[in-house]
Amino acid sequence: MSELSEFEEMYLKRIFEAHFNQPDAIVKTTQLAELMDVSPASTTEMIQRLANRDYLTYIPYKGCRLTSLGFKHASRIKRREELLRILLSDVIRYEGDVDSAACNLEHNIDSDLEASIDRMLGYPERNKEGALIPLVDRNVMISGKNTLLPISALPENVNAIVELIISSGVAIKTLDGVGLRIGSDIKKVSDKYYCEGSEFKFSRELSFKVIVRVK
Repeated sequence: MSELSEFEEMYLKRIFEAHFNQPDAIVKTTQLAELMDVSPASTTEMIQRLANRDYLTYIPYKGCRLTSLGFKHASRIKRREELLRILLSDVIRYEGDVDSAACNLEHNIDSDLEASIDRMLGYPERNKEGALIPLVDRNVMISGKNTLLPISALPENVNAIVELIISSGVAIKTLDGVGLRIGSDIKKVSDKYYCEGSEFKFSRELSFKVIVRVK
């Protein structure tokens, strides 16, 4: 959880989104007010508040930019949103408003939960649209024996066994028909996946639902 309020975190995230490729550029107060759907006066007040806490540098009558602390914090918020979007849409197949749900949840998870979700998804580098997911201050755990992870995150030339298939009965039967089932041996060689010695191809969606245990 953060020491910042949800509204304060949203400000940092919007500034981060506005200048992801140029984090030191000035974000105009009027531009930020439009992004937050609030008045310029309210935006100026919030900018000054965040500047006093060293998250922003305030340039009077112009706008603001993220400090190194602000950039680090904002990138983490954005990463959590992107991880949650993948989790909601590709893993649990949430049928509601994925973007809205991810935005609401991103403010209510701590670093440990974020790291667990990140690890379960295989440390994705890009979101569903292909844009880079922020990597600043990312907590990556190196896989070792008995580590559980999605098949998409299986390292090269590492033996693993299928531990869990998170899918419907129909999908499980389909996978079983091509030889992939709980207990099957899996290995990744030259970016190709082999199940019991035979090459196996799977969709992006399934890559998050076939959970393997490293031997």
